[in-house]
Amino acid sequence: MKLINRLIQSAFVVALSLSAIPLVASAQKFPDKPIKILVPFPPGGGTDFVSRIVGAKLGELTGWQVVVENRPGAGGNLAIEAASKAPADGYTLVMGQTDNMMLGPWLYNTLTYDSVKSFAPIIQVSVTPAGIGTSPTSGIKTPQDLVSKGKTTEGLRWGTAGLGTLGHIIGEDFKKRANINLLQVPYKGAGPAIVDVMGNQVDIYIGTLASLAPHAKSGKLIAVAVSSAKRSSEFPDVPTLDETVAKGMDFSIWTGLFAPAGTPPATIAILNKELNRVLASPDVIARMKAGGVDPGGGTSAAFAAFVAKDYANWGHIIKESGIKLN
Repeated sequence: MKLINRLIQSAFVVALSLSAIPLVASAQKFPDKPIKILVPFPPGGGTDFVSRIVGAKLGELTGWQVVVENRPGAGGNLAIEAASKAPADGYTLVMGQTDNMMLGPWLYNTLTYDSVKSFAPIIQVSVTPAGIGTSPTSGIKTPQDLVSKGKTTEGLRWGTAGLGTLGHIIGEDFKKRANINLLQVPYKGAGPAIVDVMGNQVDIYIGTLASLAPHAKSGKLIAVAVSSAKRSSEFPDVPTLDETVAKGMDFSIWTGLFAPAGTPPATIAILNKELNRVLASPDVIARMKAGGVDPGGGTSAAFAAFVAKDYANWGHIIKESGIKLN
Protein backbone atom coordinates (compact mmCIF):
# COMPACT_ATOMS: atom_id res chain seq x y z
CA MET A 1 0.00 0.00 0.00
CA LYS A 2 2.84 2.38 0.91
CA LEU A 3 4.51 1.58 -2.39
CA ILE A 4 1.30 2.41 -4.26
CA ASN A 5 0.98 5.74 -2.39
CA ARG A 6 4.58 6.64 -3.23
CA LEU A 7 4.00 5.83 -6.88
CA ILE A 8 0.86 8.00 -6.94
CA GLN A 9 2.70 10.89 -5.29
CA SER A 10 5.59 10.58 -7.76
CA ALA A 11 3.20 10.55 -10.70
CA PHE A 12 1.46 13.67 -9.34
CA VAL A 13 4.77 15.54 -9.00
CA VAL A 14 5.76 14.59 -12.55
CA ALA A 15 2.37 15.67 -13.92
CA LEU A 16 2.58 18.97 -12.08
CA SER A 17 6.06 19.61 -13.46
CA LEU A 18 4.98 18.79 -16.99
CA SER A 19 1.93 21.07 -16.71
CA ALA A 20 4.21 24.03 -15.92
CA ILE A 21 6.31 23.52 -19.05
CA PRO A 22 3.84 25.22 -21.44
CA LEU A 23 3.69 28.28 -19.15
CA VAL A 24 7.47 28.57 -19.03
CA ALA A 25 7.76 28.03 -22.76
CA SER A 26 5.04 30.61 -23.37
CA ALA A 27 6.87 33.23 -21.31
CA GLN A 28 10.18 32.41 -22.98
CA LYS A 29 8.84 32.87 -26.52
CA PHE A 30 7.05 36.18 -25.82
CA PRO A 31 6.63 38.05 -28.05
CA ASP A 32 6.00 36.02 -31.16
CA LYS A 33 3.86 38.63 -32.93
CA PRO A 34 3.68 42.47 -33.09
CA ILE A 35 3.11 44.48 -29.91
CA LYS A 36 0.69 47.37 -30.23
CA ILE A 37 0.99 50.54 -28.11
CA LEU A 38 -2.23 52.55 -28.12
CA VAL A 39 -1.83 56.33 -27.81
CA PRO A 40 -4.99 58.06 -26.53
CA PHE A 41 -4.34 61.31 -28.43
CA PRO A 42 -3.54 62.42 -32.01
CA PRO A 43 0.03 62.98 -33.22
CA GLY A 44 1.71 66.16 -32.06
CA GLY A 45 1.15 65.94 -28.30
CA GLY A 46 3.34 64.96 -25.37
CA THR A 47 1.91 61.45 -25.00
CA ASP A 48 2.52 60.75 -28.68
CA PHE A 49 6.04 62.20 -28.35
CA VAL A 50 7.16 59.78 -25.62
CA SER A 51 5.25 56.84 -27.12
CA ARG A 52 7.08 57.07 -30.41
CA ILE A 53 10.50 57.46 -28.78
CA VAL A 54 9.88 54.44 -26.56
CA GLY A 55 8.24 52.32 -29.25
CA ALA A 56 11.04 52.88 -31.75
CA LYS A 57 13.80 52.20 -29.23
CA LEU A 58 12.07 49.08 -27.88
CA GLY A 59 11.95 47.66 -31.39
CA GLU A 60 15.57 48.64 -32.03
CA LEU A 61 16.96 47.06 -28.85
CA THR A 62 14.94 43.84 -28.96
CA GLY A 63 14.17 43.22 -32.60
CA TRP A 64 10.48 43.07 -31.70
CA GLN A 65 7.88 44.54 -34.02
CA VAL A 66 6.30 47.43 -32.10
CA VAL A 67 3.40 49.36 -33.61
CA VAL A 68 2.37 52.74 -32.19
CA GLU A 69 -1.29 53.48 -32.94
CA ASN A 70 -3.01 56.81 -32.25
CA ARG A 71 -6.59 56.26 -31.12
CA PRO A 72 -7.99 59.63 -29.96
CA GLY A 73 -11.47 60.42 -28.73
CA ALA A 74 -13.46 61.30 -25.60
CA GLY A 75 -10.55 63.16 -24.07
CA GLY A 76 -8.34 60.10 -24.57
CA ASN A 77 -10.67 57.72 -22.76
CA LEU A 78 -11.53 55.64 -25.86
CA ALA A 79 -8.03 54.16 -26.11
CA ILE A 80 -7.91 53.41 -22.39
CA GLU A 81 -11.25 51.60 -22.54
CA ALA A 82 -10.14 49.65 -25.62
CA ALA A 83 -6.97 48.53 -23.86
CA SER A 84 -8.91 47.43 -20.76
CA LYS A 85 -11.00 45.09 -22.93
CA ALA A 86 -8.10 43.70 -25.00
CA PRO A 87 -6.81 40.13 -24.51
CA ALA A 88 -4.56 39.93 -21.45
CA ASP A 89 -1.57 38.57 -23.37
CA GLY A 90 0.86 41.51 -23.47
CA TYR A 91 0.30 42.31 -27.14
CA THR A 92 -1.95 45.34 -26.60
CA LEU A 93 -0.51 48.04 -24.32
CA VAL A 94 -1.62 51.59 -23.72
CA MET A 95 0.33 54.72 -22.87
CA GLY A 96 -1.72 55.93 -19.95
CA GLN A 97 -1.11 59.23 -18.23
CA THR A 98 -2.45 61.50 -15.53
CA ASP A 99 -5.33 62.68 -17.72
CA ASN A 100 -7.07 59.38 -18.37
CA MET A 101 -5.82 57.08 -15.65
CA MET A 102 -6.10 59.50 -12.73
CA LEU A 103 -8.70 62.09 -13.72
CA GLY A 104 -11.14 60.40 -16.12
CA PRO A 105 -12.73 57.90 -13.72
CA TRP A 106 -13.40 60.65 -11.16
CA LEU A 107 -14.85 63.04 -13.76
CA TYR A 108 -17.02 60.68 -15.85
CA ASN A 109 -19.74 58.35 -14.57
CA THR A 110 -19.92 56.39 -17.82
CA LEU A 111 -16.39 54.96 -18.07
CA THR A 112 -16.21 51.18 -18.05
CA TYR A 113 -12.66 50.85 -16.75
CA ASP A 114 -11.17 51.11 -13.26
CA SER A 115 -7.68 52.61 -13.30
CA VAL A 116 -6.45 50.32 -10.53
CA LYS A 117 -8.40 47.09 -11.15
CA SER A 118 -8.57 47.02 -14.96
CA PHE A 119 -4.84 47.21 -15.69
CA ALA A 120 -1.47 45.70 -14.92
CA PRO A 121 1.02 48.60 -14.62
CA ILE A 122 4.28 47.87 -16.44
CA ILE A 123 6.51 50.91 -15.98
CA GLN A 124 6.43 54.67 -15.51
CA VAL A 125 7.74 56.20 -18.72
CA SER A 126 8.06 59.93 -18.06
CA VAL A 127 7.23 62.94 -15.93
CA THR A 128 6.86 66.46 -17.30
CA PRO A 129 5.54 69.78 -16.03
CA ALA A 130 2.51 71.27 -17.69
CA GLY A 131 3.14 74.51 -19.50
CA ILE A 132 1.30 77.49 -20.89
CA GLY A 133 2.11 78.50 -24.46
CA THR A 134 0.95 81.29 -26.73
CA SER A 135 1.60 82.75 -30.17
CA PRO A 136 4.45 85.26 -30.48
CA THR A 137 1.89 87.72 -31.89
CA SER A 138 -0.67 87.33 -29.09
CA GLY A 139 0.77 90.16 -26.99
CA ILE A 140 1.19 87.79 -24.03
CA LYS A 141 4.78 87.42 -22.86
CA THR A 142 4.66 86.85 -19.09
CA PRO A 143 2.45 85.29 -16.39
CA GLN A 144 1.46 88.83 -15.44
CA ASP A 145 0.20 89.36 -18.99
CA LEU A 146 -1.96 86.24 -18.59
CA VAL A 147 -3.63 87.74 -15.53
CA SER A 148 -4.06 91.16 -17.13
CA LYS A 149 -5.70 89.64 -20.22
CA GLY A 150 -7.77 87.31 -18.02
CA LYS A 151 -9.24 90.23 -16.10
CA THR A 152 -10.63 91.88 -19.24
CA THR A 153 -14.27 91.46 -20.24
CA GLU A 154 -13.46 88.99 -23.04
CA GLY A 155 -10.95 87.12 -20.88
CA LEU A 156 -8.60 84.39 -22.17
CA ARG A 157 -9.57 81.72 -24.67
CA TRP A 158 -7.81 78.62 -23.39
CA GLY A 159 -7.18 75.56 -25.53
CA THR A 160 -6.79 72.10 -24.00
CA ALA A 161 -6.29 68.55 -25.24
CA GLY A 162 -9.88 67.82 -24.19
CA LEU A 163 -12.42 67.91 -21.39
CA GLY A 164 -11.17 66.14 -18.30
CA THR A 165 -7.48 66.41 -19.20
CA LEU A 166 -4.96 67.88 -16.78
CA GLY A 167 -4.89 71.06 -18.88
CA HIS A 168 -8.58 71.43 -18.04
CA ILE A 169 -7.99 70.94 -14.30
CA ILE A 170 -4.97 73.28 -14.27
CA GLY A 171 -6.97 75.98 -16.03
CA GLU A 172 -9.80 75.72 -13.53
CA ASP A 173 -7.34 75.91 -10.64
CA PHE A 174 -5.48 78.85 -12.21
CA LYS A 175 -8.77 80.66 -12.82
CA LYS A 176 -9.69 80.42 -9.14
CA ARG A 177 -6.27 81.32 -7.77
CA ALA A 178 -5.76 84.34 -10.05
CA ASN A 179 -9.45 85.34 -10.17
CA ILE A 180 -9.48 85.64 -13.95
CA ASN A 181 -11.90 84.91 -16.78
CA LEU A 182 -10.92 81.76 -18.70
CA LEU A 183 -13.03 80.25 -21.50
CA GLN A 184 -12.01 76.67 -22.26
CA VAL A 185 -11.91 75.47 -25.87
CA PRO A 186 -11.45 71.67 -25.73
CA TYR A 187 -9.84 69.79 -28.65
CA LYS A 188 -9.28 66.10 -29.44
CA GLY A 189 -5.63 66.39 -28.48
CA ALA A 190 -2.69 68.73 -28.02
CA GLY A 191 -1.78 68.85 -31.71
CA PRO A 192 -4.99 70.48 -33.01
CA ALA A 193 -5.12 72.85 -30.02
CA ILE A 194 -1.56 74.06 -30.57
CA VAL A 195 -2.21 74.65 -34.27
CA ASP A 196 -5.06 77.00 -33.33
CA VAL A 197 -2.92 78.78 -30.74
CA MET A 198 -0.21 79.40 -33.35
CA GLY A 199 -2.93 80.74 -35.64
CA ASN A 200 -4.34 83.01 -32.90
CA GLN A 201 -7.70 81.20 -32.95
CA VAL A 202 -7.33 80.78 -29.18
CA ASP A 203 -5.10 82.76 -26.82
CA ILE A 204 -3.20 80.09 -24.93
CA TYR A 205 -2.67 76.35 -24.65
CA ILE A 206 -2.31 74.58 -21.30
CA GLY A 207 -0.86 71.06 -21.46
CA THR A 208 2.35 69.08 -21.27
CA LEU A 209 5.62 70.92 -21.71
CA ALA A 210 6.59 68.09 -24.05
CA SER A 211 3.84 69.11 -26.48
CA LEU A 212 4.93 72.76 -26.33
CA ALA A 213 8.71 72.26 -26.38
CA PRO A 214 9.42 71.79 -30.11
CA HIS A 215 7.27 74.79 -31.06
CA ALA A 216 8.79 76.96 -28.33
CA LYS A 217 12.30 76.06 -29.49
CA SER A 218 11.44 76.85 -33.11
CA GLY A 219 9.95 80.22 -32.17
CA LYS A 220 6.42 79.33 -33.26
CA LEU A 221 5.20 79.53 -29.67
CA ILE A 222 6.23 81.35 -26.51
CA ALA A 223 6.43 79.28 -23.32
CA VAL A 224 4.93 81.71 -20.82
CA ALA A 225 4.99 79.62 -17.64
CA VAL A 226 5.12 76.11 -16.18
CA SER A 227 2.71 74.73 -13.61
CA SER A 228 5.18 72.72 -11.52
CA ALA A 229 6.64 74.11 -8.30
CA LYS A 230 10.14 74.03 -9.82
CA ARG A 231 11.30 75.40 -13.16
CA SER A 232 12.06 73.02 -16.00
CA SER A 233 15.75 72.18 -16.44
CA GLU A 234 15.25 72.38 -20.20
CA PHE A 235 13.54 75.79 -20.01
CA PRO A 236 15.21 77.42 -16.99
CA ASP A 237 14.18 80.93 -18.03
CA VAL A 238 10.46 80.08 -18.06
CA PRO A 239 8.95 81.06 -14.67
CA THR A 240 6.52 79.00 -12.64
CA LEU A 241 2.99 80.15 -11.88
CA ASP A 242 3.74 79.47 -8.23
CA GLU A 243 6.56 82.02 -8.09
CA THR A 244 4.69 84.69 -10.04
CA VAL A 245 0.90 84.94 -10.07
CA ALA A 246 -0.62 81.77 -8.53
CA LYS A 247 1.06 80.74 -5.30
CA GLY A 248 0.74 77.06 -4.45
CA MET A 249 0.26 75.67 -7.96
CA ASP A 250 2.20 72.45 -8.54
CA PHE A 251 1.02 70.19 -11.36
CA SER A 252 3.06 67.71 -13.39
CA ILE A 253 1.97 65.00 -15.81
CA TRP A 254 3.27 61.42 -15.91
CA THR A 255 2.96 58.76 -18.58
CA GLY A 256 3.25 55.01 -18.15
CA LEU A 257 2.65 51.79 -20.01
CA PHE A 258 -0.18 49.49 -18.95
CA ALA A 259 -1.40 46.05 -20.02
CA PRO A 260 -4.89 44.64 -19.40
CA ALA A 261 -5.43 43.13 -15.96
CA GLY A 262 -4.68 39.41 -15.95
CA THR A 263 -1.62 39.67 -18.20
CA PRO A 264 0.83 36.96 -17.01
CA PRO A 265 3.39 38.28 -14.49
CA ALA A 266 6.17 36.68 -16.54
CA THR A 267 5.12 38.76 -19.55
CA ILE A 268 4.97 41.94 -17.46
CA ALA A 269 8.47 41.14 -16.16
CA ILE A 270 9.85 40.74 -19.70
CA LEU A 271 8.31 44.04 -20.81
CA ASN A 272 9.52 45.86 -17.69
CA LYS A 273 13.07 44.60 -18.12
CA GLU A 274 13.31 45.69 -21.75
CA LEU A 275 11.59 49.04 -21.15
CA ASN A 276 14.04 49.84 -18.36
CA ARG A 277 16.79 49.30 -20.92
CA VAL A 278 14.99 51.66 -23.28
CA LEU A 279 14.61 54.41 -20.68
CA ALA A 280 18.26 54.10 -19.62
CA SER A 281 19.51 54.56 -23.20
CA PRO A 282 21.53 57.79 -23.55
CA ASP A 283 19.82 58.78 -26.80
CA VAL A 284 16.34 58.27 -25.31
CA ILE A 285 17.28 60.32 -22.24
CA ALA A 286 18.68 63.09 -24.46
CA ARG A 287 15.62 63.20 -26.72
CA MET A 288 13.19 63.22 -23.82
CA LYS A 289 15.03 65.92 -21.91
CA ALA A 290 15.26 68.05 -25.06
CA GLY A 291 11.47 67.83 -25.16
CA GLY A 292 11.10 68.93 -21.54
CA VAL A 293 10.49 65.40 -20.27
CA ASP A 294 12.24 63.46 -17.48
CA PRO A 295 12.50 59.72 -18.26
CA GLY A 296 11.00 57.23 -15.82
CA GLY A 297 11.88 53.61 -15.03
CA GLY A 298 11.73 51.22 -12.08
CA THR A 299 9.84 48.08 -11.20
CA SER A 300 6.27 47.28 -12.13
CA ALA A 301 5.46 46.83 -8.42
CA ALA A 302 6.71 50.33 -7.60
CA PHE A 303 4.68 51.78 -10.47
CA ALA A 304 1.55 49.92 -9.34
CA ALA A 305 1.95 51.35 -5.82
CA PHE A 306 2.42 54.84 -7.24
CA VAL A 307 -0.69 54.53 -9.44
CA ALA A 308 -2.86 53.43 -6.51
CA LYS A 309 -1.67 56.31 -4.33
CA ASP A 310 -1.91 58.96 -7.06
CA TYR A 311 -5.39 57.76 -7.99
CA ALA A 312 -6.61 58.27 -4.43
CA ASN A 313 -4.97 61.70 -4.25
CA TRP A 314 -6.62 62.88 -7.46
CA GLY A 315 -9.97 61.59 -6.25
CA HIS A 316 -9.69 63.95 -3.30
CA ILE A 317 -8.68 66.89 -5.54
CA ILE A 318 -11.52 66.33 -8.02
CA LYS A 319 -14.13 65.96 -5.28
CA GLU A 320 -12.91 69.18 -3.67
CA SER A 321 -13.05 71.01 -7.02
CA GLY A 322 -16.66 69.99 -7.66
CA ILE A 323 -15.91 69.37 -11.36
CA LYS A 324 -18.08 66.66 -12.96
CA LEU A 325 -18.43 66.08 -16.70
CA ASN A 326 -21.50 63.80 -16.78
